[in-house]
Order: sequence, then C-alpha cells, then structure tokens
Amino acid sequence: MSAPDLLTSLPRFATLAGAMVILAGLDFCGALLAKQWADNGSRLCFLIGIASFIVLFVFYAASLKTAELSVVTMGWVVLLQVGLVLIDRLHYDVAISADKWIAIVVVLGLQAYLILDPFSANP
Repeated sequence: MSAPDLLTSLPRFATLAGAMVILAGLDFCGALLAKQWADNGSRLCFLIGIASFIVLFVFYAASLKTAELSVVTMGWVVLLQVGLVLIDRLHYDVAISADKWIAIVVVLGLQAYLILDPFSANP
C-alpha cells in the first residue's frame, strides 16, 4: 500500500491530526536547528535544518491532497506554537508572566476552535 493510499484509508480526523503532528515536528526540529546554527555557527545544524524544511515542504504538499489547507496549516501552527513556547520556558528560561499565559491560552483556544469547527458541520 503506497503512502497516499494509506492516508486516504484512515479516518479524516486521524489523517489531519497525523499531518499536523508531522508538520509541527519537522518545523520544530528545523527551528531548533536554526537556533543552534545562529548561536554556534554549526554547519551541520544548518544542513540538517535545510533538509528538515525541504522534507516539511514535500510532506505539506502531499498532505494537501487529502486534507484542507486551512485546517492542516492551523493545526500545524498551533502545535508548533505550543512546542516553541514550552522550549523557550523550560530550556531557555524565558520568563512568561501570568497575563501572557492567559493570552496564550485564549489564542490557542480560539485557534483550536478554528481547527475543530469543520468537524462539527455535517458534510
């Protein structure tokens, strides 16, 4: 069974969720590699980061054959935002005040609404 056939055989939500997680993971890895390259000048991190973003683009294009552009993109962005905020807070010790946490939760909630709303409508 080829990859496109596998994607179309899964339930719609699982397909979308899987695409979102893979896209966010690739983007997250690329972002961390870019940070390492910017901080340390590591050419290896630069090359692996470029490869990560090439794979991300190819997977994004392939995922759009079976999913809606807006839903996949929004889910990818929400997952990426959560990961990067957590890395900033836990690894780089960026202080985030209570009002910023509230804003983050509100924005993520609204973005989740945008992602999940298409599943509430009857096709």
